[in-house]
Amino acid sequence: MLGERDFRRFFTGYATSLLGSAMAPVAVTFAVLGGDDGGGTGLGWVMAARILPVVLVLLAGGVVADRLGSRRVMLASDGLRGVVQALFAVLLATGRAPLWAMVALVAAWGIGEGLFMPALGALVPALVRREELFGDANTLLGMARSVATVAGPALAGVVTAVWGPAVVLAVDAVTYGIGVLALYPLRLSGAASDGGGEPLGGGESLLADLRAGWSEFNSRPWLWITTAHIGLFNLLVWAPFLVLGPLTAQREFGGARAWGAVMAVYGAGAVLGGLLMLGRRPGRPLAAATVATLGWALPSGALAAGAALPWVVAGALVAGVGSAVCGTLYGTTMQRWVPPEALGRVTSFGALGAFVLGPVGLAAAGPLAGRLGTGTVLGVGALWQLGAAAAVLAVPAVRTRPWEGDKEPT
Repeated sequence: MLGERDFRRFFTGYATSLLGSAMAPVAVTFAVLGGDDGGGTGLGWVMAARILPVVLVLLAGGVVADRLGSRRVMLASDGLRGVVQALFAVLLATGRAPLWAMVALVAAWGIGEGLFMPALGALVPALVRREELFGDANTLLGMARSVATVAGPALAGVVTAVWGPAVVLAVDAVTYGIGVLALYPLRLSGAASDGGGEPLGGGESLLADLRAGWSEFNSRPWLWITTAHIGLFNLLVWAPFLVLGPLTAQREFGGARAWGAVMAVYGAGAVLGGLLMLGRRPGRPLAAATVATLGWALPSGALAAGAALPWVVAGALVAGVGSAVCGTLYGTTMQRWVPPEALGRVTSFGALGAFVLGPVGLAAAGPLAGRLGTGTVLGVGALWQLGAAAAVLAVPAVRTRPWEGDKEPT
């Protein structure tokens, strides 16, 4: 895969920008906690402000990607996010970053992410072109995300502790610029090329395009069932973990370095999972992906049980492996069976389902922990994940779906 020039160029730029993106959340988290309005509630609002715009623009982003082509949309997204992070860094460096300003900036950051995500999903087939290589391409891109998740939080924890969060966000702004330079010269084919193709639905209106995309999404039970599973995971498991995890690290484990270590090991697990997936095609990909999601319960469960930091880190390692396996298999299955001219919109519906409840979970985690206790909130999420994975595996459309076939299975 890396022998193909366009894929190698994109991979290099994408991996670089991912490193900055993986550093930024640690910096933002501790910028909020160190401010006048710091605490679980303030942190939850800032995190929710990042996710909510993603949810609001995802569907439009899918239509735009199918109409204009992935490259153009991704260039605009990287440019927007780079400017936002540069401004954020300036405000933090000058000590003029009240909570409302942080909320506004991460909201603009979220708009860029909402545009980027559907376009990225539609870009892979245009870069790779050969269906038998989709899995390896997704694995490599997933491994880039995982390596960034390893290096980013660990590096951000050290830089934040020594120089402050403004430096981290300035670095992130530069990496988005590198991403732009990598994207600009790409030569793509098919529906993801600049100008796209005639979109499914005729391109007569935004609503017509969305209806056509929804029809493609809704006609595949395996797709909307797994999307609902991930969406509820984000609400009940991951959102509380992201809010209450750093609070626990600050109170019990020493602060930014400990939390950076947890997230870095999560990324290390994802790298390991990616290595395990290279060249592999499980006979029942969605069943394998769903089994892998069982590991997502472990880090929350360890925190809920009051376990020592090494146990939390071990849980994060297993969860990271599951994340890589799940992401690769879900993404490849979608690219294998969804028409290229609708892939941006179908990706956007899947991402919307995955993230739409995230802002609720992020905003509610702090207040709920205040009423019920941190351990209770995290423990309920861990138990939910175990039960939900078992329920999804009981669905034949997920459990028995093969990797390949002559026609779209349901």
